Amino acid sequence: MEHIVKRKGHKERFDERKVYASVFAACMSLRMSDEEAELIAHMVTKEVTDEFEEVHEVSAHSIHKFVSENLKKYNKDIAYMYQTHKDIS
Repeated sequence: MEHIVKRKGHKERFDERKVYASVFAACMSLRMSDEEAELIAHMVTKEVTDEFEEVHEVSAHSIHKFVSENLKKYNKDIAYMYQTHKDIS
């Protein structure tokens, strides 16, 4: 995947570090250990890059939905924290 189409229609280069950081922050909001948060963030980030590997561009909404659904496998509370966090930029 090369680009993400953001809510307002502009495109950005995909940065897997943003997915990782968002998942990690959701985990930490539940007071998980750093090690567990890092493991979940790493696994979910890998799932995203694998899922959208062949796609040239994808909407931020699609990535958000995919991450939310995958986080439910690990912990529904993490998924909730991730879903309710909104980027204000």
